[in-house]
Amino acid sequence: MSGHIRWILVTLAGLVLAFGATRRRAPAITAPELERRLHAAPGALENAGALVPFFERLRTGSVHILHYGDSHTASDDFPGALRRELQARFGGGGPGFTLAGHPYLGYRRFDSRGSQSGGWRTSGTLMHGSDGMEGVGGVSITAQRSGEAATFTAECEHLTLFYLQQPGGGDFEFSVDGEPVRLVATNGALGPGYLEYEPAPGPHRFAVRTLTGGAVRLFGWTADNTDGVTYETLGINGAQATMVLSWAEELLAEHIARRDPALIVVAYGTNEAISPRWDAAAYSVAFRQILERLRNAAPSASILVIGPPDCFFVKQTHRMSSAHLNEVIAIQRAVARESHCAYWNWRRRMGGPGSVRTWVQAGLSQPDYVHMRSAGYRLAGELLFEELMFHYERSIAAHKAADAPEENDQ
Repeated sequence: MSGHIRWILVTLAGLVLAFGATRRRAPAITAPELERRLHAAPGALENAGALVPFFERLRTGSVHILHYGDSHTASDDFPGALRRELQARFGGGGPGFTLAGHPYLGYRRFDSRGSQSGGWRTSGTLMHGSDGMEGVGGVSITAQRSGEAATFTAECEHLTLFYLQQPGGGDFEFSVDGEPVRLVATNGALGPGYLEYEPAPGPHRFAVRTLTGGAVRLFGWTADNTDGVTYETLGINGAQATMVLSWAEELLAEHIARRDPALIVVAYGTNEAISPRWDAAAYSVAFRQILERLRNAAPSASILVIGPPDCFFVKQTHRMSSAHLNEVIAIQRAVARESHCAYWNWRRRMGGPGSVRTWVQAGLSQPDYVHMRSAGYRLAGELLFEELMFHYERSIAAHKAADAPEENDQ
């Protein structure tokens, strides 16, 4: 090898090493810096006019919001941020609907607490299976022997327990702070049952204890105040939107109508995007059916579809953009628009395709490149809240302008 060629190779090697060192020394973006950039970035809420009925109810009275979704919802970090901001501005309406007991790992609510003894069987999750009779939250718990307890701790002005009335159903005792209040028999024609109670001011521990061997099936509790906002987390780990179609439509419609939501949030897409059984045509049809079913159950409610966040999946040793994420987002946007629903493009709000890298680098997303950390979900909730309030203020301004008397010509 000549000295000239050796000099070229050594120089190139030095440049490669220097470039690598430069890349290694590049400072990682910090969470505060990323947050600053995102708060200053354009919004991603589309067809916001579909939210006008929701904005009107925010302006005039108490509001219930049902938020359906997958694991991004179930942890309550993302919905919890929206709940905190909305209740700070419009008043705390209480926890609203909460699943009975603690039906599966990963489910939580920051504004209430539930527990259950070991004899309850969960139905509705991917792990536990379902017979479709899951009600408004898509999950229920059932006990078939006496002495099983499920508790709920919260503060509210009005309490309702949602349970199933069914042939051969068992009896249970309802107690408050350890004091028996009522005996309930669930034997009867198949359909929804409700226990209502007006607690004294302050937090309370409500409990159900089975008294017989007949099946007792609980859907959840509603804990409401007379005024303010409830933001009700109805997420299921691993869920896809089509799960909604497996729930008994009549029972779901009855429960939703009883909640009378002003807004229904539909937040799925990640599990569809990484599914090996993805079928774009079938998903488009099913997503229309889902929105139609929810619309029929709550005709006066606005519907907000939240798309999936940016994510990668691991193939062998490489992280790659989700194979069908573009298709999922495109279908959701199109169907939402055609169904007169608002759409929030979560991936675009994060920074677009590939932005999950930056979120992981900033410590806001987990190293699986799919789920966010608590701080990341909270940031996403705050970003969405800002956009909702921007359009809310515009709606209110337009309403006031329309109501203002015309000035007489001088």
